[in-house]
Amino acid sequence: MSYVNPDPDPDRTPGLLPGGGVPPGETPPAESSMPEAAPHAPDYASRGWAKAPLTLILLLVLLIAVGFLGYALGLIF
Repeated sequence: MSYVNPDPDPDRTPGLLPGGGVPPGETPPAESSMPEAAPHAPDYASRGWAKAPLTLILLLVLLIAVGFLGYALGLIF
């Protein structure tokens, strides 16, 4: 598979001014569809856990731990 440069050659592309500008009324050349040129997705994972879900999870874990402790004490005594 041969490599094709996605950038147009300014010397052979109609409608471009010297230096690569586009005059008013002209449509600029289309962009290539290269997969690595995708827009950057924001990183939502860096914000961490919210306080309410973390508190609910910790309360649920504590409730289960107390339940196991009560069950174990009930078997012993």
